Amino acid sequence: QVQLVESGGGLVQPGGSLRLTCAVSNPTGTMYNMGWFRQVPGKGRQFVAAINYIGSRTYYEDSLEGRFTISWDNAKDTVFLEMNTLKPEDTAVYSCAATTTWRLRDWYTATSYSDWGRGTQVTVSS
Repeated sequence: QVQLVESGGGLVQPGGSLRLTCAVSNPTGTMYNMGWFRQVPGKGRQFVAAINYIGSRTYYEDSLEGRFTISWDNAKDTVFLEMNTLKPEDTAVYSCAATTTWRLRDWYTATSYSDWGRGTQVTVSS
């Protein structure tokens, strides 16, 4: 079973940037596709971005594309989410997740992911 641990969250001013990191422990070597979701109190998880195992394809929530970038490191043990020009409405708990499904349309849905990290809080405020 894969283990995921997020880090890099914090308090940032509007217009600032943060880089979130998801450490991936994958002892079985399963080919996971990875996603980032975010959640605010009282609401469900919102899809942010996804990347395939190879790292050749990335997908974003429409309103976030251009500000957020998802990537893998070469060793496939870390997934990054680079967030730029942050806005107060980006405030949320950000979680990374792993899925073995290869059907693209499933990557946008939280229930398609089998493993989750605990999340890291991102607060955008002046």
